[in-house]
Amino acid sequence: DGRSAPSGREAIGSMSRVIEEQAPVWQKWHDEEEPIRVGVSACLLGAEVRFDGGHKRNRYVTDVLGENVEWLPVCPELESGMGVPRPVIQLHGGELGDELKVRGDGRDVTAQMSGFTDGRLAELVATGLDGFILKKDSPSCGMARVRVYGQPGGQPVRTGVGLFAQGLMREMPELPLEEEGRLNDPALRERFVEAIFSRNRWRVLVRRGLTRKDLVAFHEAHKMLIRAHDEPGYRELGRIVASFGREADDEVYRRYARGFAEAFRKPATKARHVNVLEHLFGHLKKKIGAREKREIAVAIEDYRWGRVPLVVPIALLRFLVAAHEIEYVMGQLYLEPHPRELMLRNHV
Repeated sequence: DGRSAPSGREAIGSMSRVIEEQAPVWQKWHDEEEPIRVGVSACLLGAEVRFDGGHKRNRYVTDVLGENVEWLPVCPELESGMGVPRPVIQLHGGELGDELKVRGDGRDVTAQMSGFTDGRLAELVATGLDGFILKKDSPSCGMARVRVYGQPGGQPVRTGVGLFAQGLMREMPELPLEEEGRLNDPALRERFVEAIFSRNRWRVLVRRGLTRKDLVAFHEAHKMLIRAHDEPGYRELGRIVASFGREADDEVYRRYARGFAEAFRKPATKARHVNVLEHLFGHLKKKIGAREKREIAVAIEDYRWGRVPLVVPIALLRFLVAAHEIEYVMGQLYLEPHPRELMLRNHV
């Protein structure tokens, strides 16, 4: 096109300046008066509340996520009155469901834990939660594969769910949940963080006073992010938004809230990311030159084949949509759904 091409260093510097000058898209939809509140097994924060007086501090939880969320720590065993130190408790399979018993003397503490759980969950619901991180393998907090004793043959089986975690799932079925061990998996970590940030955005929207116009704008901003997680869910949410006038508004909001939460239960996949990247690229094609098109196409292809992390094509897209002021794409939360410091998209 007759223009001299900038050097690689100049291009990178220019892109970095443009990206840094952009206000993060995600901030528009959040509110300091309604922080991202995440429940957490207290031992993961370093609290010395375990049966032996120890803790299980998780540095990702405390040092990384802790910079962006407000913690609501819970230790069901301590708070239900079992003390520190305390005897080890175990899940046992019973005819009427799982029971919680003290190892050795067999004392049944199921009712004690259940009574605590009901009251504590009522408090958490009233406070407003965006997610919960649970301690794996715990007979109170484990969300899956907890050892269940009292089986034929005497060997425990890993089929249990902690009693407090059971109550949490029952009382708040749409709440994003994870165990600290599973947060080591990059895909599960990204899914969980995107889910808690998205749930908080919904809570903020409701708190401000939900209207038809607000829901349409909310859905527009989340479209590409939802598609990266759940393509069928994305189409269904579009139909729900389009049902205003045919259904009562409250029913539309209720159905949307349920479907929106469900979409983020599914981890985003590389194939769906590529689909979204190519879709956003399509909005640029009439605005950019051949060289820019080639750079984006190469970046997307490199990501497809695992040669670069997702942040590379996204950074290019963010730079170009800002430089060319493509409003629709600039407003897509997919490009920046959470703080860059979390670096969730920096892994190959």
